[in-house]
Amino acid sequence: MNILDKITLDKRNEVALRKSLIPIHQLEESVLFERETISLASKLRNSNTGIIAEHKRRSPSKSIINNSLNVQDVARGYENAGVCGMSVLTDGKYFGGSLDDLLTARASCNLPLLRKEFIIDEYQLLEARAYGADVILLIAAILTKEEIKHFSEFAKGLDLNVLLEVHNEEELHKSIMPSIDMLGVNNRNLKTFEVSLETSKSLSSLIPDDFVKVSESGISNVEAIKELQPYGYQGFLIGENFMKTEDAGASAAKFIKDLEG
Repeated sequence: MNILDKITLDKRNEVALRKSLIPIHQLEESVLFERETISLASKLRNSNTGIIAEHKRRSPSKSIINNSLNVQDVARGYENAGVCGMSVLTDGKYFGGSLDDLLTARASCNLPLLRKEFIIDEYQLLEARAYGADVILLIAAILTKEEIKHFSEFAKGLDLNVLLEVHNEEELHKSIMPSIDMLGVNNRNLKTFEVSLETSKSLSSLIPDDFVKVSESGISNVEAIKELQPYGYQGFLIGENFMKTEDAGASAAKFIKDLEG
């Protein structure tokens, strides 16, 4: 069983528990449920840098990255740095995140917010909407083609952008559908945790131009982005690189300045 299978198994139990505690109508009555969402896909299309900066305390591959930065400072710092969007990990067990992090980020900035989560139930999409997300992540490796279609269409009905993540050609082929806004290629091999930008390069030509192409994982310097831009990538998800510093916002600002320079 790889780490993704393990996380998914735990996630099913967690979602079942949360469903029993907070009924759907309570989510729908949330003050944020009707807010106008901000499109990350549009922001990326109109940006020269395309940075999506992440708030992540720890990960299964790196254990603790940073437990001392608070979400409010990180969100404000990222917004001041000029990133296109912010990704907020809401998984508790493996990444040390929570839905409260999403709520805090929403109260602290006007960036498009991605709920970075292992989505296996439409209930999580209602949660994303209720806690202030603009974008949801779907991971092709843990979903069937039917589930991808159902969840992405359900998300569109909630006025949420959809970022779909793939790791290989097989996952990509089951994921291309009109209800997806952005296609993310994760450069990390989930079985070995090895990271290679070649994954993004080799899959780029198979992604139709109607989708915003996003490269995820292993982007730790400006050169990596310059290497990927000719392949049509407009979005770059960067987490650990900013979070492992003492000031994630300042680190993002310097990165963007170097990129634009």
